[in-house]
Amino acid sequence: MATTTKESQRAELHKTIWRIANDLRGSVDGWDFKSYVLGMLFYRFISENLTAYVNTGERKAGSADFDYRSLSDSDAEFGRQETVSEKGFYILPSELFVNVQHKAQQDENLNETLHTVFRNIEGSAVGTDSEDDLKGLFHDLDVNSPKLGQTVAKRNEKLVKLLDAIGDLPLGNFDDNTIDLFGDAYEYLMQMYASSAGKSGGEYYTPQEVSELLARITVVGKTEVNKVYDPAVGSGSLLLKFAKVLGKENVRQGFYGQEINLTTYNLARINMFLHDVNYEKFNLAHGDTLTDPAHWGDEPFEAIVSNPPYSIKWDGDANPLLINDPRFAPAGVLAPKSKADLAFTMHILSWLAVNGTAAIVEFPGVLYRGGAEAKIRKYLVDNNYVDAVIQLPPDLFFGTTIATCIIVLKKSKVDNSVLFIDASAEFNRGGSKNKLAEANQAKILDTFTTRVDTAHFAKLVPNANLAENSYNMAVSSYVEQEDTREVVDITELNAEIARIVARQAELRTAIDEIVADLEGTV
Repeated sequence: MATTTKESQRAELHKTIWRIANDLRGSVDGWDFKSYVLGMLFYRFISENLTAYVNTGERKAGSADFDYRSLSDSDAEFGRQETVSEKGFYILPSELFVNVQHKAQQDENLNETLHTVFRNIEGSAVGTDSEDDLKGLFHDLDVNSPKLGQTVAKRNEKLVKLLDAIGDLPLGNFDDNTIDLFGDAYEYLMQMYASSAGKSGGEYYTPQEVSELLARITVVGKTEVNKVYDPAVGSGSLLLKFAKVLGKENVRQGFYGQEINLTTYNLARINMFLHDVNYEKFNLAHGDTLTDPAHWGDEPFEAIVSNPPYSIKWDGDANPLLINDPRFAPAGVLAPKSKADLAFTMHILSWLAVNGTAAIVEFPGVLYRGGAEAKIRKYLVDNNYVDAVIQLPPDLFFGTTIATCIIVLKKSKVDNSVLFIDASAEFNRGGSKNKLAEANQAKILDTFTTRVDTAHFAKLVPNANLAENSYNMAVSSYVEQEDTREVVDITELNAEIARIVARQAELRTAIDEIVADLEGTV
């Protein structure tokens, strides 16, 4: 009953959030307006997070009625250094979300007030270990943008509504340890924005059920890992599934990732904070992973998950340095300039720990295309790095309807075979998209774990067989499709045809007799 109540509360919260997001944006495109809703949600979160942290410390020290929100800014300065060291940022009481919201209606310079607050929050980390984690986080929440209104008054009117709407959301009390509602609300908003934004949204968001399957695949048989990594981290949702699957404390050295799009990189860092992953537990970087990887020295990683962009262009052999890059050189060839898919795969393999597992969502063409990609597949198979290939159902992802696949890599396998799983029919239809239900995920994961043949679903194929088949790794080449056509008994069918022919002959004879009788009476 408690679970049902929690789910109904979550559903109600989701409906409220979506209604607010649509009501508030007005003429602003939903994809552009997401930065305002998500940014303001983040502002509220870190304000309440900091308040709870300071209050707890002071009350434990004996000040039972202490409330950071009502403290003067001058009195609050005493705790700045210690708090920044612990939390990574500082917010003066007058600049907390609740206090700014309280005065917003009467603040004729609200846009400037918020601009100053955001600058001060980011500035509180300058010169400290958390500087890179805070820098630019409010960059996309432009309080002076004409998108909000053509005049300052119009912009402030919108900002007041935004503050009130986010402030009124029932997101629980930090003292009650219900902060997961912030992360849940954030995930819901990103999924809804991705769904409505089409291709542009789908490029940075992996559906939660796919994210969870990838995370579970990489930690089979483990209760903890050293650190987790995603070279195309997007909004960070995929990485954060490890917090759900293992628990944050069991990702011992934290969450690592890189993202080329600045706005999406900001979303990922905000996502970490909103899931209460503290600054020292994540290391996200902005930049091009393939040509300028940010985490040399942090690798190897015990668990790697990724949904890289499909078949995008990259430097490839136009950059003479890349063929000698230790990530790509072992294959002896670079992924084509027009298709970077296997460049990401080689990068991931290079940074994978000897005892680790990587699960990568791939465009299906990488399994069978020729040329340089076939040579890279040969390298992967001949060196026994490919653990499994899983065919996913079509229409799972935002922005595309194609049926993608998962390639699982390991450096320490127990056999010299590849497990092929055809999960193309493992889905439920939910709204406008297919979804991997829990039962679908469980069936895939169980089959992946047991590693045995299952008729029409899974086949364990020796590497030598793949070599004989020109290193084609398409699942349909190895898992026989079930014949769902109706079985026909030929003998019975022939007998039925004979009966019909005989009956037809009888009818013709009878008709001829009737016609003859009629002609005789004319």
